[in-house]
Amino acid sequence: MTALLDRPAPTAAGGLSLRRGAARVLLGNWTGAGTVPSRTLYPHQWSWDSAFIAIGLRHLSPRRAQRELESLFAAQWGDGRVPHIVFNPSVPDGAYFPSPDFWRTSTAGARAGAPRERETSGIVQPPVHALAAWLTHRADPRESRRRGFLPRLYPRLVAWHDYLLTSRDLGGGGLTAVVHPWEPGMDNSPCWDTALARVTPADPAGFRRADLDHGHPADRPTDLDYGRYVQLALDYRDAGYDDRAARHRFALEDPCVNALLIAGEHALAEIAAYLGEDAAPHRARADRTTEALVDRLWDAEAGLFLARDLADDTLVRERSVAGLVPLLTPGLPGPVVDRLVATLDGPGFHAGPTALVPSYDLTGRAFDRTRYWRGPAWFNTAWLIERGLRTHGRHRHADRVRTAILETAGATGFAEYVDPTTGEGRGARAFSWTAALTLDLLAAEEAPREAQR
Repeated sequence: MTALLDRPAPTAAGGLSLRRGAARVLLGNWTGAGTVPSRTLYPHQWSWDSAFIAIGLRHLSPRRAQRELESLFAAQWGDGRVPHIVFNPSVPDGAYFPSPDFWRTSTAGARAGAPRERETSGIVQPPVHALAAWLTHRADPRESRRRGFLPRLYPRLVAWHDYLLTSRDLGGGGLTAVVHPWEPGMDNSPCWDTALARVTPADPAGFRRADLDHGHPADRPTDLDYGRYVQLALDYRDAGYDDRAARHRFALEDPCVNALLIAGEHALAEIAAYLGEDAAPHRARADRTTEALVDRLWDAEAGLFLARDLADDTLVRERSVAGLVPLLTPGLPGPVVDRLVATLDGPGFHAGPTALVPSYDLTGRAFDRTRYWRGPAWFNTAWLIERGLRTHGRHRHADRVRTAILETAGATGFAEYVDPTTGEGRGARAFSWTAALTLDLLAAEEAPREAQR
């Protein structure tokens, strides 16, 4: 690890090496088994954070990247779901809400197979894990084989995807659905406003928001939205986390979640072939899900994919970054790719000074440049779009996004997210997935140079 840190790299603010700074973030947020997103705001292990973190950690320590994913999947439920939070028992309950005593998964989730020995949340997050596992293996195949990394993780990844495409196909159209705004990872996106309006918020006297201890209220979801999040989680808990028994007042098919599921199926095909298993079922499922994604969520007029609200089976007419992430999907029709790139270049998502992609349409009715997922630009979605652009050979566009990520990450101290109009860092600093994805892009940037030498 030391040798890697000492290699020359671009410089960040303050003269520190960008690579060295990113590595220090990940080392500082490591807990011994996994990595917290932030030492202050997020003191436990988060699901899709750990996947992104593993993608960056593999450039520092492939073994530690493997452990990152293994520790997360050690808390997988019997029904296949991977919980969005795995709680650290050494952290006091009051340090984060909702805490284990709110979720009560070891008892309320018993019939769904929640682990008895680990406390987790009862909802999920986007499935970046199969892609992360395959990339982690490729970073050091010899160490991966020695530890039996893929043979142990592969059946767990398959069970995870099976859960999403069976228990969570609530619309019956071949896509997975989310049942809480925290599940797609874009908590307070304007895409959820109409669906959330159907939910009576929980009594604010019944809980205390720990996030406001470390985040500015102007950056965070409103109290009204937060009360609705709490009520939805209570309803799901009271239904025993049973997807078929629960009365879902919030159920949507999200384009980002489903695009990541497709990318994950392609990764599972690679893993299966490597292990001598049949890769054809994964490729077939990726193709079927791609067809369903285009059929159910593509909107040519909007120029991107839209979420579908299953309450009335209609598309949500809000344009968010989630609708651009399907660029990751290799089987998209050419005209759809062309239209997505045009949207990325248009006034709604081309932010100018930062070149990072805002989380919501800059010209949209609900745009807010500082409030969480209602406008700010995030590094993980930019990384996904950069990878998607390369998938379709749009390298000039991808280079622009990559440069923006590297410059902005270093200038903001690896911020959680940024104001898309100014590049000012917002939210937490020393944020793990920002650091991890910076390392990944630095490694990709240097690979051609190494080849030339």
